[in-house]
Amino acid sequence: MTDLTRKRGKKNIRIPLGERIFYAADDLLMILLCVIILIPLLHVVAGSFSDGAAYMGHSGLLLWPLNPTTAAYRSVINNQNIWTGYRNTLFIVIVGTVLDMLFSLLAAYVLSRKNYMLKKFFNLMVVFSMYFSGGMIPFFLVVKEVGLYKSIWSLIIPSLINVFNLVIVRTAMTGVPDSLEESAQLDGAGHLTILFRIITPLILPSVAVVALYYAVSHWNSWFNAMLFIKDRKYYPLQLILREILILSDTDEGFMMSETIQFATIVVATIPILCVYPFIQRYFVKGIMVGAVKG
Repeated sequence: MTDLTRKRGKKNIRIPLGERIFYAADDLLMILLCVIILIPLLHVVAGSFSDGAAYMGHSGLLLWPLNPTTAAYRSVINNQNIWTGYRNTLFIVIVGTVLDMLFSLLAAYVLSRKNYMLKKFFNLMVVFSMYFSGGMIPFFLVVKEVGLYKSIWSLIIPSLINVFNLVIVRTAMTGVPDSLEESAQLDGAGHLTILFRIITPLILPSVAVVALYYAVSHWNSWFNAMLFIKDRKYYPLQLILREILILSDTDEGFMMSETIQFATIVVATIPILCVYPFIQRYFVKGIMVGAVKG
């Protein structure tokens, strides 16, 4: 049982020995996980700043650059394919995330209305589609038949709504008091006004988290681009990165320095990592708001 004592007018709580051991073990485990995650990242960053010849003669883990140099980054910067991939990826991420959030908010608003007659049916259909799909071949044929094949829009339109993200937003909307919507309707507000000026600001943590999920998904996507994009001028960054990594394993690119691969990985990863600190504070609150109620 926890002992409570008073000291200088303040309450001090003595934590039992078993609980202190648990906290210490928990802290030790988290530190171990952080080390496991950081070591590969340090290896990649150190390798990207290393001399190519020195790295090729090195074996094992690398935590500090060998003969530090920025030659690998200069090679990446001078590669026009990288910048073309950046331009295409930024377009996909920005336009895709905006459209994803727009349609997710609209769909979640409809599915969260209590007076909507077909609410249960469409909610069931949405959840059903999360567990069952037609597969890759039907997906490819549908994209081809609707005229999106070889278009950059094939990386945006077919994946406008992610069901898991839709469920998070829908559940968050169900937690908004009905009285707010009723008051807005009495003042003459329409559905779009209620959605974007009343409900959306109240579930902003969930919206921020889901937007980040969509952005990261678009940034890391390469498989759909490999299926649908045939013109190199539309290649996203991740597909360019994949080509560079595969090229180094072929006879043609056998002499390609691995430091260039590491530099390319760093250049492709840093932009999306810079987004996390600005949305981190929304993570726990946003996920809890969208998951507790249901």
